[in-house]
Amino acid sequence: MTDHTDGSPSTRPRYRRRTVLAALAATPLGVAAAAAARSPDRLLVVDDQDSGERLLERPVDDGQTVVLSYTHSVEKTPVRDVYEVDDDALRMVRMEFYSFGAGLPTDDVERTDDGYVVYRDDRYERLPVAPREIPGHELVVGDDRYDLVALADDRVTIQIAFDRFFTSLFNTTGMDLFGTTRGATGADNGNRVSRRP
Repeated sequence: MTDHTDGSPSTRPRYRRRTVLAALAATPLGVAAAAAARSPDRLLVVDDQDSGERLLERPVDDGQTVVLSYTHSVEKTPVRDVYEVDDDALRMVRMEFYSFGAGLPTDDVERTDDGYVVYRDDRYERLPVAPREIPGHELVVGDDRYDLVALADDRVTIQIAFDRFFTSLFNTTGMDLFGTTRGATGADNGNRVSRRP
């Protein structure tokens, strides 16, 4: 191939058409694979305990903190049950509270500047919760808060589900795969929330 008018060979690199097409075809797959490697491969899900209806889906990473936050019904002080995503389960790592009352631990309690802490190491593949209006149960994941009382009519189960395809595709494309509505914070974070009328 010559580019010069004097017939001398071109100094530009030559690419075969097949090579260029193969590179272009591989690029979206490469991007998708890289994004999949970085993306969460599991979901935090909240199901209605009786019907099994899925009320909330939210992509999470292994080791991510999940907090069940509520107010003690008698003491009227905040309680935080702190969990970490542990493979296919939730592992409770500590309970934080601000006063002693019915149902709160009394053994192995550490006093801190902010209240009391009990460190735990309990693993739950299915975490049953009975959201009620007076305690005002909320699920906190990162900066997002979900009002469990508004989501559920009665008891729920919180668990981890693996969903590699959808979470990878969601993070790769940024598409709203789950028909998302706005969460309790008002921010649309790609989380599937089923709200009851």
